[in-house]
Amino acid sequence: MTETLDPADTGAVASAVGAAAERLHTALVENRPCAPVRELIGERDITLAYAVQQQLNAHRLEAGAVVVGRKIGATSVAVQQQLGVDTPDLGVLFDDMEYDASAPVDISGLLQPKVEGEIAFVLREDLAQGDLDLDQVAAAVDYAVAAIEVCDSRIADWDISFADTVADNASAGGYVLGTERRTLDGSDGRGAFVPKDAAMTMTVTGQDDVAGTGAASLGDPLVALQWLARQARDLGDPLRAGQVVLSGALGPMRPAAPGADVALTIDGLGSVTLSFSEKE
Repeated sequence: MTETLDPADTGAVASAVGAAAERLHTALVENRPCAPVRELIGERDITLAYAVQQQLNAHRLEAGAVVVGRKIGATSVAVQQQLGVDTPDLGVLFDDMEYDASAPVDISGLLQPKVEGEIAFVLREDLAQGDLDLDQVAAAVDYAVAAIEVCDSRIADWDISFADTVADNASAGGYVLGTERRTLDGSDGRGAFVPKDAAMTMTVTGQDDVAGTGAASLGDPLVALQWLARQARDLGDPLRAGQVVLSGALGPMRPAAPGADVALTIDGLGSVTLSFSEKE
């Protein structure tokens, strides 16, 4: 691991950030894992890690990708303890990351995918002004849906520190959304949907079932959304109407092997499935 960079040495800092972003971009483009970037930027310099993420994502924007939302990671105590932190992280969702549940995901386009069951929120209002308290955040949600997130690390063997996963766009890979939409205030005539109380089960071919509730994500997925809204604004890129937000895992991740089928059910949000192609 590199020694801590001196923030006053702007040249060294810029060089380290650029090298880390280029390493991750090459891994993404060439579809092959790379060494951790913490050796370039340190394990816990989150400011530098987000700077790397911004440069990495700029490559995708330059190639024509469109931002459609955000994801929150490290929302569970267990994952935070594993990474040695006490805060979540965030990443960007691009338009080519959404999968169609009716067709298998081409697993050859992923490096080392894992799946999580989550509640996704679709926003009807920007979250850019005001106190961003829980009432404001909840009112900005158009609807909630069940979601399967596909996490994927460009870092070989998932050998990540917190800085590694932040730099690597929060280990974002892809996602699929369910079709059953619920409003939080009950305006859809079905009663209010309470994310923190929603029970989740997820099955993955050949593995133990996963169970959890909305409370696994920072105690309440709306609290996770609030954290994201504030952090995104602090980073100069606030959440916007129409964006999708993956609000954090409701249970442990499971690896996605070739040919695996994933089925997720969240009480009140119905089910969503995803399958992975066999390797040729």
